[in-house]
Amino acid sequence: MSQQPEITVYTSAICAYCVAAKNFLKSKGLSWNEVRIDMDPAQREKMMALTRRTTVPQIFIGQTHVGGYDDMMALHRAGKLEPLLSGAAE
Repeated sequence: MSQQPEITVYTSAICAYCVAAKNFLKSKGLSWNEVRIDMDPAQREKMMALTRRTTVPQIFIGQTHVGGYDDMMALHRAGKLEPLLSGAAE
C-alpha cells in the first residue's frame, strides 16, 4: 500500500473556494497542510513563484500542482484525482 502524498493548500481567510476545497478534502478523509498567504507575505511570494497564479486556493498533491478548487474538481470528475492521491501518479 502506497503512502498518501503530502497535500498543501495555499489559502486566505475570506475565500469561499478555499473552504470548499478543504471541505472536499475532509469529505475524502484526507489531511493537508494549510498555508495562509494572507498572514505571511513571504508565503504569498513563494506560492506565486511556484504557480504563477495570484488566486487561492492553490493545491499541491505531492510535487504536482493541481491548481485551484475548480481544477481539483475537474480532475476528480475525470477520474484523475484518486491516482494522484494514492501516489500512483507522482
